[in-house]
Amino acid sequence: MRTDVLTPQAVFYLPQHLVVPLFQRPYVWDEAEQWLPLWQDISRLAELRLRDPYSTPTHFLGAVVLQALESQHGVVPAKNVIDGQQRLTTLQVLIDASAAVFEGRGLDGLAAQFRDLTHNRAYSDVVGASLKLQHTNQDGVAFGEVMDAEPPVVHELLKHTGARIVRAHAFFVDRVEQWLGEGDDVRARADALAHSISQGLQLVVIDLQAQENSQEIFETLNARGTPLTAADLIKNFVFQRLEAEGADTRRAYAEDWPFEEPFWEVEVSVGRYSMSRSSLFLSQWLGSRLGEEVSPRQTFIRFKTYVDYESGSKMGDLLLAIKAQAGLYRGWTEHAAETSRILTRPEMAFYRMSAGGVELLKPAIIWLYDPEMAIPRDVADEVIAMLESWVVRRQLLRLTSADLGRIVAEIIRVNRDTDASLLVERVRGNLTRLNVASNYWPGDDEIRAHLRTEQAYRRYTRGRMRLYLEAVEDHLRGVHKYPQVARAGYPIEHVLPQKWQNNWNVVGLEAELARSEHVHRIGNLTLLTTSLNSTVSNGPWGGQGGKRERLLKHDVMLLNRHFHDKASWDEAAIDERTALLTELLLAVWPIPAGHVGSISDAPQKEAAWVELKHLVAAGLLPAGTVLRPRPGQWDAVEGIVTADGQIEVDGKLYASPSSAGYHVKGGKAANGWTFWRLPNGGQLKDVRAQYRGQSADKPAGFDWSRMHEILEALPAGHWTSYSDLADAVGTAPQPLGTHIARCRQCANAWRVLGSDGRVASGFAWADPADDRDPELLLREEGVTFVNGLADVQHRLDSEALAVLLAADD
Repeated sequence: MRTDVLTPQAVFYLPQHLVVPLFQRPYVWDEAEQWLPLWQDISRLAELRLRDPYSTPTHFLGAVVLQALESQHGVVPAKNVIDGQQRLTTLQVLIDASAAVFEGRGLDGLAAQFRDLTHNRAYSDVVGASLKLQHTNQDGVAFGEVMDAEPPVVHELLKHTGARIVRAHAFFVDRVEQWLGEGDDVRARADALAHSISQGLQLVVIDLQAQENSQEIFETLNARGTPLTAADLIKNFVFQRLEAEGADTRRAYAEDWPFEEPFWEVEVSVGRYSMSRSSLFLSQWLGSRLGEEVSPRQTFIRFKTYVDYESGSKMGDLLLAIKAQAGLYRGWTEHAAETSRILTRPEMAFYRMSAGGVELLKPAIIWLYDPEMAIPRDVADEVIAMLESWVVRRQLLRLTSADLGRIVAEIIRVNRDTDASLLVERVRGNLTRLNVASNYWPGDDEIRAHLRTEQAYRRYTRGRMRLYLEAVEDHLRGVHKYPQVARAGYPIEHVLPQKWQNNWNVVGLEAELARSEHVHRIGNLTLLTTSLNSTVSNGPWGGQGGKRERLLKHDVMLLNRHFHDKASWDEAAIDERTALLTELLLAVWPIPAGHVGSISDAPQKEAAWVELKHLVAAGLLPAGTVLRPRPGQWDAVEGIVTADGQIEVDGKLYASPSSAGYHVKGGKAANGWTFWRLPNGGQLKDVRAQYRGQSADKPAGFDWSRMHEILEALPAGHWTSYSDLADAVGTAPQPLGTHIARCRQCANAWRVLGSDGRVASGFAWADPADDRDPELLLREEGVTFVNGLADVQHRLDSEALAVLLAADD
């Protein structure tokens, strides 16, 4: 066995066959997890080399294990790839894609050098011998096709255009083209990129002889030891550098390295990742210094590059900066967790991010309160207030946060050198100029329209709902100079109870629908210092011992003083309080005067839950549009679309197409998106698809639209199983369950259970921050559970689901 640290140039330059055995798993690397981070690291090396052609920045890619095959005369020398085939395959695809771009730009010399790393030129006439990496598993055909394609490669015309390897090739072609650009320095950029790929990357290559036990080596490399965290790797690097600088490493470890305490060892979840708090802080600290998003999986590599080529500081000085800001970060975190403490702006921001299930503003907070920046506290506080308003307003509308981390990083990058006196104005401009759906700062009118009918209790996680009510309470207290409300996890109470039928009954179908639509609106929710017992909570409003009397005993909450003069509590009262709370939320998280929050790409805007008000706001469904039910017994009925996104039928307003259809059908479930017809004969679902930027006639992969329609029509008080739903839409339960777990467009996901009526053990909300209990939601809707199993009398089987959908076709 021989171990060397080699570059791709050294690994691939000789004629050879590196054979991926048949039994190895297929190629599984993808854009988000591997291709993009690898490209970012490579382009960073190339940029550094452009700035200093004599520098030698490197990036470590990991280890590969190769084993020599018995030599055969007249045949290309061959080795089996025992471990590392994902890395080697990606490198080969990257090099070939780069060669194709170089050739297209007339850089024939560079293209030829790179072709020599992927192809055995001397064996080009020998069938099957030209490629240096040989896949014998299912990836072989697609790999061979794209690697042997003549430039320029038109990936869409390849037979295996959908294969992951082909998509990787297309990704790298696109990135190399973009990086080279069209300027006068294309040749210099190409040279820097070629050098970074071929000689800037490093692999540990373990070469085994033919007779050595490769399985033992493989198992040892992949054993289940405790992996090193990013903080562990950074710690080792830091103290190696301190030793090289002649520092007293014992003193530095004892006094300056802050991460050896339990606080920093806590595991925290960040999206799909779980990592130590120390690793998370170091990632966010890097983001605050660099003005770029730092992937949790790239923290160590990015830290090393920053120290070596960008910081311009000695490690001893950097360690002191890390220590100072780690101390602030810890203070903000610990203070935010104290229930009765009066929080400062950064402490409150930390609390609200925790309650809201996000981390994305923390790099900005670290930057703004960095002692080295010396930004005045009032300026930093005002910037954080604006950033928090931007994030929370998007959360209120349940808009995607996927692009917000990039925007935060960009704001840091462009403003790091901004004079403090101009900082508020500059950041305000950065935010107000955002005008695409993925990152714009919503205006007041859009939030008013949204919250007017939003089923807040069901749409927001309990943490976020409590956060919004606490923020309103703090705002009211601020007016009277009262201290902040205790953040003690106070219970959220429905004023009109969820089980209103016993003591709050109304007469008539329309009245029942209106009551059901109002019960979860924000105007019907409040905070109590202690929970009411179920008898009082579900009891009548007035009279001695009634709910109003009990609520007034909780008037330590200013939220509840609204009930003093309310002799009755009904839909009109809920609407009034919804409008009041909405205005208070807008005051807590304000926008600059005159800001509207317009977007330039409304039809492509994605939302977890599309409603009529979104279509109206986007201009796709004009107010006043006359809708009619599908042809049949109800086609004489008219529904009028209102300006706030409701449907008026028979003088009554309905917040959703399905509730309006329910009324028309006399109390029978309706899928409103297919029930209602447009003046041109089309269906509402066609407008919804246009809003989402989807093509109705050419879906990608399995068409889940039928399942989405069934879920939207699945009535409260009922449940179905994954197998029943899969049977109704023509697929298998496993992919259906996987789709529901990841889909932000799947309504009523909690109403889908296992075949035995139990909440699936792997059930997960599409939003990781969602902490609602599916069983509790079903119980609230009227489904009976015994020993954790839902009553079969409430179950809709596949035939019932088909009937439910067919009734609207």
